[in-house]
Amino acid sequence: MATATLRPKPKVMTLSESAAERVAEIMSNSDGDIAGVRIGVKNGGCAGMAYTMDYATEANALDEVVEDKGVTLFVDPKAVLFLLGTEMDYEVSKLKSGFVFNNPNETSACGCGESVAITPVEMPEAGF
Repeated sequence: MATATLRPKPKVMTLSESAAERVAEIMSNSDGDIAGVRIGVKNGGCAGMAYTMDYATEANALDEVVEDKGVTLFVDPKAVLFLLGTEMDYEVSKLKSGFVFNNPNETSACGCGESVAITPVEMPEAGF
């Protein structure tokens, strides 16, 4: 009888060094007991969806917990299929600075940069 080999579960998201440093800085300057940052998506904007970020004091029961480069992200379970493979970055330019989501599931973005169209990842059917 063959035994199954467990492989490590891939992370839903990763962070660039600059994003991890900025999240750590924001958390250290916050008031209160912050355990991490909750990431999600919501309907809205001219392209259909927008990324959300909030402080989190603890994980919700169904959150996907991502620990990367010393920072903890709590990914909303409704957002997981939209965010698979995403790298969160932090960019600084002459005119603006902010978090950027390099998401392979984005199909388009609006001109103002506030919203995106995202196609959820299709999970293969389990065959038994």
